[in-house]
Amino acid sequence: MSKKHPVIAVTGSSGAGTTTVKVAFEHIFRREGINPLVIEGDSYHRYDRAAMKEAMKKAEAEGNRNFSHFGPEANIFDKLEETFKTYGETGACQRRYYLHSDEEAAPYGQKPGEFTPWEDIPAGTDLLFYEGLHGGVVTEDANVAQFVDLLIGVVPLVNLEWIQKIHRDAAERGYSAEAIVDTILRRMHDYVNYITPQFSRTDINFQRVPTVDTSNPFIARDIPTADESFVVIRFRDPKKHSVDFPYLLNMLEGSFMSRRNTIVVPGGKMGFAMEIILAPIIEQMLAGRG
Repeated sequence: MSKKHPVIAVTGSSGAGTTTVKVAFEHIFRREGINPLVIEGDSYHRYDRAAMKEAMKKAEAEGNRNFSHFGPEANIFDKLEETFKTYGETGACQRRYYLHSDEEAAPYGQKPGEFTPWEDIPAGTDLLFYEGLHGGVVTEDANVAQFVDLLIGVVPLVNLEWIQKIHRDAAERGYSAEAIVDTILRRMHDYVNYITPQFSRTDINFQRVPTVDTSNPFIARDIPTADESFVVIRFRDPKKHSVDFPYLLNMLEGSFMSRRNTIVVPGGKMGFAMEIILAPIIEQMLAGRG
């Protein structure tokens, strides 16, 4: 944990709503004049795209049907832990990028699916902002969560998460329904053991819950919209962050308290809720640097 060089991590699986959180943070950083170091979780995968395919084939040939991007075998959690620790202590660290597309790869003269070389970060950043799968992961060999000053979880109801994955993989990647289901089942072991436990360590959770029938995600014709959802926001310790629930209830029309540490807001208000909740917390963190 660091007061002088704060580390903020947003953790959640792809399609969970982490992009909404990222946009909310970008608005906060711009308004407050904050210069963040942005770290992407994909850059801590162990294998590039081609090598991952080969590693999956090898694992399956050896009888391992649970090899996935969600688990420690396919990631370098020790390097992520080192990055958070070093930045918290010194305000410096190294990073690299995972190049998802031709557009991202072109400036580096590389191919999509490859990593850029590790490089020292520029000096003078105000905080580290991580967005990815494993911002609060803990294993036998690595404890990333211990070096995070503000850990935020973004997680939809599991059936909604599956619906989003099915539609995205079918529309954007051309995967068959059978291939998508196979991927979900292959990832389940790592999801249960390495993704889900993070949400018990988070300072704040944003969980999207649909208000339409998602009981069979494998036949859903469309993804529930934001207006067909609520967002359940749970604070692990409201006093720690001086959460003013009456203020939030007044600002967020249609919101209500479901527990002493939980507020529920309409899905369309998710981005706005994040900004008014997180802005004062970040301001307080940076003021504490002294």
